[in-house]
Amino acid sequence: MKELDKNNKSFEDIKHIDENGVEFWYARELMPILQYAKWQNFKKIINKAMIACENSEMSTNYCFTDISKPIISGKGKEEFIEDYKLTRYACYLIAQNGDSRKKVIALAQTYFAVQTRKQEITEREYSLLTEDEKRFYQRNLTRKGNYSLNQTAKKAGVKNFDKFHNSGYKGLYNGETADDIAKRKGLRYREDILDNMGSIELADNLFRIAQTEDKLKRDNIQGEEEACKTHNKIGKIVRNAIKQAGRNYARRFTNA
Repeated sequence: MKELDKNNKSFEDIKHIDENGVEFWYARELMPILQYAKWQNFKKIINKAMIACENSEMSTNYCFTDISKPIISGKGKEEFIEDYKLTRYACYLIAQNGDSRKKVIALAQTYFAVQTRKQEITEREYSLLTEDEKRFYQRNLTRKGNYSLNQTAKKAGVKNFDKFHNSGYKGLYNGETADDIAKRKGLRYREDILDNMGSIELADNLFRIAQTEDKLKRDNIQGEEEACKTHNKIGKIVRNAIKQAGRNYARRFTNA
């Protein structure tokens, strides 16, 4: 991305790590990278993202921590500079609600979804890939993500993995199972649905996978039923974020 090169900044460069090892971003630092010159305009995007966060039943105060601070202006008056400490999910929602005409927004959407896994290529390298190359790259990440999720789910007590994975698909695809999705896509018997998704749809599934694994670990979910409920809820959260942003590709998710 030309703008990223010009400023010598990337989403990774402005990432911070707190005392607990949790990564976060500052809204004021994210704003110029997403090519917003005025805080007033960027704040509108943040507000939309907050609404999407509330609708997904996630804690807005946790995802968008207000860290506004007072300063003394040149005229000697005390003023407040607004800023937010953002989680990865908050950044994801901001990117989802950004100006889709900007190429950097599409890159941000992918970054905050795909980078839930270890970064293997830079944003610059990713932006130069063809759609087929992006799809292949993200397919590899979802494969790794599902393997890791399976290990975590197994520790939580999951034995019926078809049921567990279908719970996530049902949440994201409004009740559709893997077989339902395969039929809708016109796939042959035993064709993998993930092998037949575009890069954006794969990124959304990767986000579902990574957030489910994180939730299972963070809340120490135990029992197959609870694990399935968690996967389904995370699927719905990602689906609601997509719908709230009004993305055209939401039509890929049945009845969107």
